[in-house]
Amino acid sequence: MSTTNALSHTHESVSLRAWVAVLGGVFGCFMAGMNVHVTNASLPDIRGSLGASFEEGSWITTAYLVAEIIIIPLTGWLVRVFSIRRVMLAGTSGFLIFSLVCSVAPTIDAMIVARAFQGAFGGVLIPLSFQLILTELPASRHPLGMALFAVANNVAQAAGPSLGGWLTDMYSWRWIFYLQIPPALVLLGAIGWAIKPEPVHLDRLRNADWLGITTMAIGLSALQIVLEEGGRKDWFGSSFIVNMFLIAAVGLTIFVVVQLRREDPFINLRLLGRYNFGIASLMQFLFGSVVFAVVFLVPNYFAELQGYSARDIGVMMVPYGLVQFVMSFLTPPLMRHTSARTAIIAGFLLVAIGCLMNIHLNVDASANVVVPSLIVRGIGQSLVVVALGVMAVDGIEKSQLGSASGLFSMVRNLGGAIGIAIASQIVVEREKLHASRIGEAITPFNGAFQERMIGMVRVLTQSHIDRAHALAVSGLDGTREVALGIVDKVIGREALLMAYSDTFFVAGIAMLGCTFAAFALRSRRKNIKVARPLLKMHDQSPR
Repeated sequence: MSTTNALSHTHESVSLRAWVAVLGGVFGCFMAGMNVHVTNASLPDIRGSLGASFEEGSWITTAYLVAEIIIIPLTGWLVRVFSIRRVMLAGTSGFLIFSLVCSVAPTIDAMIVARAFQGAFGGVLIPLSFQLILTELPASRHPLGMALFAVANNVAQAAGPSLGGWLTDMYSWRWIFYLQIPPALVLLGAIGWAIKPEPVHLDRLRNADWLGITTMAIGLSALQIVLEEGGRKDWFGSSFIVNMFLIAAVGLTIFVVVQLRREDPFINLRLLGRYNFGIASLMQFLFGSVVFAVVFLVPNYFAELQGYSARDIGVMMVPYGLVQFVMSFLTPPLMRHTSARTAIIAGFLLVAIGCLMNIHLNVDASANVVVPSLIVRGIGQSLVVVALGVMAVDGIEKSQLGSASGLFSMVRNLGGAIGIAIASQIVVEREKLHASRIGEAITPFNGAFQERMIGMVRVLTQSHIDRAHALAVSGLDGTREVALGIVDKVIGREALLMAYSDTFFVAGIAMLGCTFAAFALRSRRKNIKVARPLLKMHDQSPR
């Protein structure tokens, strides 16, 4: 082996402490990410146990998301003041404590407050996982680190509803939060051992950008409330939503102006002006919108149109999680043989294909269409998360990695919140439109409709099922009315299927746009040389 190769080996070696720090950060990211979705399948049980209305119950998720989206961009500044070790220890400790509070919450108000604090403390773990990968690992190991980060993010989205539904069915919704305690204790031990103590810089608190921090917190929280509550409150038909939107607009405008004019902003928005980072951040925003929307749409499709239980939904989502787990580790060697940009293009194209596979949904599409499309999207999703993260931070100074990781995580979560809001609104509006159009075609003067009605009335009249019971359940007064009720349900189901299909079509078009945009990313020769030693410990000669 040559001297150059030997030096390369020494340079590329990673200590056990560094790996423990990175794996601990990844595990913390998984815990925080999973908790966004872990209560979704259990909300009816939680509402019933705590005596909460539907609107109150929705704040169990909203409170967590609002707190998380505020703390993520603050994390880099907190690290500069208190050190990464203290911030991670505080975040994990707070997450553990408020998980315990959530598990014993006696009222809905206590639950909402505890979820907000859980989101605030857990939120720091997401960008810090990204930052630890960039600072603890050499550049040639970044793709492998991003693979771990992809596992944490992608599998958490699939595991959240599955694990939450299973624990609720088998035990109680309180076990969702009990289960957080043992891994949080392990994570505290890993952080305490692996991450070196660093001095605090409390003097930076005096010169902190308090105006920027305050306006960002107010603006992002108001925007998150608009996105979460807008659909339930008729959007801008509600004075509450209008006021929240105005607060968000004013707060975020002041925040952006302050950050761009300050010499030492707490989060460096100027990074968005860097060519690759800016384009990658825009793609990350759209990618987060589609991924979060899909994770929202698919379980709702299974529940509303297939009648699946929380456990059934979890089982159907398992292939989605497994394929992402496997692909996250296959992506680095694929990048070594091609390039990060090629992986990004292929990833977005696969996500687009997976979405477009669902544009002709029907009542039999659960196992033979939706699950295969989940697998295709899972493959593409893993390619994008790993390769886009590597390419976005290339060339960014070490001193700016805190801001970069906070920004990159924030745009993904913000995109996710907007994606869920848009997807739910598309489903609602398109369902109304399709139901109206189908209803216009079905009239008493339509020959096909008359024949269908005669056949249904004959079946109902001759059925051995107790006709009186059928009428009692339906609340209608005659066999013809029962048949009309069945037709109305069929129309509603078909309209909803078409609305879901339209939403997946919009998501697919957005991902095709990202596919073409990925060609604009600049792939440098040094990127190729850095990525190649990833899984081979010997040197590669430059081309």
